Amino acid sequence: MSIETEEQLEALRAAGRVVAEAIRAMRAEVRVGVSTRELDEVAACVFARAGARSGPQLDYGFPGTSCISVNDEAVHGVPGSRRLEDGDLVKLDVTAELDGYYADACVSVPVGRAFPGYRRLAEASRRALYSGMRAARAGVPINEIGRAVETTVAGYGYAVCRDLAGHGIGRRIHEPPNVPSFHHPRLGQRLTHGLVITIEPIIAAGDGEVDDTDDGWTLKTRDGSCAAHFEHTIVVTDTVPVVLTA
Repeated sequence: MSIETEEQLEALRAAGRVVAEAIRAMRAEVRVGVSTRELDEVAACVFARAGARSGPQLDYGFPGTSCISVNDEAVHGVPGSRRLEDGDLVKLDVTAELDGYYADACVSVPVGRAFPGYRRLAEASRRALYSGMRAARAGVPINEIGRAVETTVAGYGYAVCRDLAGHGIGRRIHEPPNVPSFHHPRLGQRLTHGLVITIEPIIAAGDGEVDDTDDGWTLKTRDGSCAAHFEHTIVVTDTVPVVLTA
């Protein structure tokens, strides 16, 4: 969506605050032995207090409040009985709907004494997110976001998962435009002031190819390499973006 009124901006800010609070609360509970279902219950409690609903549940019937993916699970991991182990990298991906408006964010969190390579992968994704946000200005082609993201990721020696992308958001989780994390030559349309999008580098230590899994939701890296994911929902302006999920 594109913001046209202050009321819309404030509604999106409110949804973004719920997302940020849920991620903070979940992150505080990340430890060896906790199950992904228990982490999801933390998000559900935050949502209940705020009067918010899970975007993935609402729009797609997802079997959890949040998407929680571990190690080679790139995105859309289903919360369940799996317990986190020392060295894991867990992705906490939260989308909230509040009063008809959506916001979406993700962090990658090392568990215990996480492998140095996993920590470096997560840092590459985080830095790539901020590279993409710096490129997101009104009048700039959408594919410049992808160029900035991929340049940062490649500098670390990792690969973007090209089948997965950021997107417009506002009244639904997924709205136009598509916001890839690589320079797509056909996406030359220019960003406009007030456009609400997510930027979300989903990257892998291997070649970045992903496959479906038997649960019908989770996507894993084809080569079994670890994946990392950071994301914010932003509003495009003429200068620096407004970050709704910080």
